[in-house]
Amino acid sequence: MMSNSVAQIVLRNPIHILSFGFGSGLSPVAPGTMGTLVAIPIFLVLVTFSPVIYLLFVMILFFIGCWACGQTAEALNVHDHPGIVIDEIVGYLITMVLVPVTWYWVILGFLLFRLFDIWKPWPISIVDKQLKGGLGIMLDDGLAALYSLLSLHIVIWSVKFL
Repeated sequence: MMSNSVAQIVLRNPIHILSFGFGSGLSPVAPGTMGTLVAIPIFLVLVTFSPVIYLLFVMILFFIGCWACGQTAEALNVHDHPGIVIDEIVGYLITMVLVPVTWYWVILGFLLFRLFDIWKPWPISIVDKQLKGGLGIMLDDGLAALYSLLSLHIVIWSVKFL
């Protein structure tokens, strides 16, 4: 359960609101999943732009996320507070790079990203434990997203050739 003091700190600062996925990280249940759900409409808007614009936006959001997560972690005095979910938003957006926009790929991308984000296979687990600060918060989800992206594209490619 999220304490009222955390919510008060988060809601008073736009940097923390961004880190907390526009408030989705304040969810008392599965904040990471809620943050990933917030990423779906963002993906649906971004995918209407060219792939270059999409990638540029995601890269910029990654670097802004590194900075914002560092600020929020410091303000809350917790390395990777469960409510910090901008990393999940960026992770899902990375997962969905060049993925066809259909409901089943959107859902499979969501499920794969949550799987790799929770499971944290090597080297994600090492990054999660060893790398601190905003970059550490963002990078483990970025790596989980790369696993998800690769897995999703393998499935998409396999379905095309069945």
